[in-house]
Amino acid sequence: MKPNFLTITPDDGIHVLRGLASPVRMRILQLLHEEGSLNVNEISHRLGLPQSTVATNIQALEEAAVIDTKTVKAKKGHQKICAVKYDEIILRFESASKQRDDDLVEVAMPLGLFTSCEVSAPCGLCSTEGVIGLLDVPDFFLDPNRVQAALIWFGRGYVEYKFPNNAKLLNSHIEALEFSMELSSEVPGTNLNWPSDITLWVNDLPIGTWTSPGDYGDKRGVYTPHWWKLEGSQYGKLKTWRINNKGSFIDGVRISGVTIEDIGLPEHHSIRMRIGIDSKASHPGGVNIFGKGFGNYDQDIVMRLHLTRSERIIAPGTARPSKKRGRVPAQARASQPESP
Repeated sequence: MKPNFLTITPDDGIHVLRGLASPVRMRILQLLHEEGSLNVNEISHRLGLPQSTVATNIQALEEAAVIDTKTVKAKKGHQKICAVKYDEIILRFESASKQRDDDLVEVAMPLGLFTSCEVSAPCGLCSTEGVIGLLDVPDFFLDPNRVQAALIWFGRGYVEYKFPNNAKLLNSHIEALEFSMELSSEVPGTNLNWPSDITLWVNDLPIGTWTSPGDYGDKRGVYTPHWWKLEGSQYGKLKTWRINNKGSFIDGVRISGVTIEDIGLPEHHSIRMRIGIDSKASHPGGVNIFGKGFGNYDQDIVMRLHLTRSERIIAPGTARPSKKRGRVPAQARASQPESP
């Protein structure tokens, strides 16, 4: 079931506001809200707009994460079905910085700092300056220069990262855990219709799978370096997995019953996150992971720990943590609205 509303602030919702800043896109959202799921041709006919105009604005709404789309077979080729995700989008102007000082820890992980991996070709890594090692040679995922990676891709397998469990240091209870990153499918060259089931695991437990529609190369990514060939993957979709006491969500849509209690965070000083292609995936179409300097979002992989606001779990003999502790130093800050 889709959430009824999305709450954003000027700090964390700028990409949503950018996506809404168009009369045409507002008309599309209103139409989808009133009539339900429609394909691009139907939207074009109802609004009296060229299909090319509708397709361009649908892509902007996808990037703002306010609609869901899926590609299905049609009588001739394929068609894209579009559906609105939210009944309401609420912009709050109250300061988010004070609240975040109290109840949010955010850590950004550079793409190349994975602690383990198992990948197969097609695969590769590159920094913002050039390709790292040789393409389609999995052994180069162990090259020390991988720490500079701003884009990594592989056909099968996974990469795993180890994040600090700062809630233990703060003696706080974790209400929700989030991971946010920019992703797409992976195919030699590019293909907008190349579905891939991309799964996220936490502490070895599968949390949920997002099916990427394709490998996006129709236009250069906003931050993708100009030296990167136009035939290569250019950008992805910013996806957020959220785990709380009600289950697991992707961009606010519930995708599994795995709860925050199931992943055993209090027992570990680190949080292991794995992203990749499950061996039993129905659509094993590979994955691109975009970091700072590539794609449409200038961020690495971001983990957020949402902590209990009113009460802190304090171990005997431990001083209460200061409310002015701030965030954990990070190399990037994400801009993704919170899921329910």
